[in-house]
Amino acid sequence: MNHQLSGKKLVIIGPGLIGGSVARGITRAIPDCDIVVVGRQQTVLEQIVADGNAGGWSTDVGLACRDADLVLVSVPSLTVEAVLREIGSTAAVVTDAASVKGEIIQAARRVYGEVPANFVPGHPISGSEHSGYEASFAELFQNKKTILTPLDNTDAHAVALVTALWESLGSEVLTMTVPHHDAVLAATSHLPHLLAFALVDTLSKKGTSEEIFRYAAGGFRDFTRIASSDPQMWHDIFMTNGEATVAVMDEYIEDLYRLRRVILDRNSNELMTTFSRAKKSRDRFLEYLAAIDLSQTGSH
Repeated sequence: MNHQLSGKKLVIIGPGLIGGSVARGITRAIPDCDIVVVGRQQTVLEQIVADGNAGGWSTDVGLACRDADLVLVSVPSLTVEAVLREIGSTAAVVTDAASVKGEIIQAARRVYGEVPANFVPGHPISGSEHSGYEASFAELFQNKKTILTPLDNTDAHAVALVTALWESLGSEVLTMTVPHHDAVLAATSHLPHLLAFALVDTLSKKGTSEEIFRYAAGGFRDFTRIASSDPQMWHDIFMTNGEATVAVMDEYIEDLYRLRRVILDRNSNELMTTFSRAKKSRDRFLEYLAAIDLSQTGSH
């Protein structure tokens, strides 16, 4: 286990689902890491300390970060810029957990003029439809992936420290470019959330919505589960990764129109081909996940 954070001060700004889970996980993995949580709700901050998941709390970002070794900014995407301004110039390594990286890079440039070498953009691919500290748990990042998108000038020591953070939580750390990250997440995460929100909103506006929801089966529940996610967070994601999301959404719309024609034309062969192709792709995905779980079980 990597213990680069032993004896170091970790400041977590925004101890909600992600930040709270980091606090819980690091408390277990590296007990001598000095964790300070920063937020607006004093009662929540006090609860985190009372639970033993942090050694201190503050509502003053700048003060809390003054002597930090590592700062994790875990707030909605459109709030990151304001938090970076509050942090100001610092020798600490700073990273974030936002689902969009292009806008975060631009925010850092607006604040600092250029992206500092000690800033490591990051994104843990972990989450839940629930939000807030009360929904957090230490195992959230176990056997999940975290993507870092360092730039050419990013300090190698800073990348190593952020990598150590996520690996200590049980996450596999990968690196990729900023545009690639935003395009991949638009297809695999952002569009599915948009579809779930849209379907629930469409059905809720129908005059018979109560009857529809009353008789909805498991498929509806499973598909729309993520529509219970934090509206503010997802609002910020689509406001900051709109182009990449619309690009993949346009492809999806074309396929929907194709399926619309197929159904109206009662084109049995084309419908069966589409469903079979999708099932095979989904089955390969499940096999891939099962292989990963098996390899990780065997490594313990």
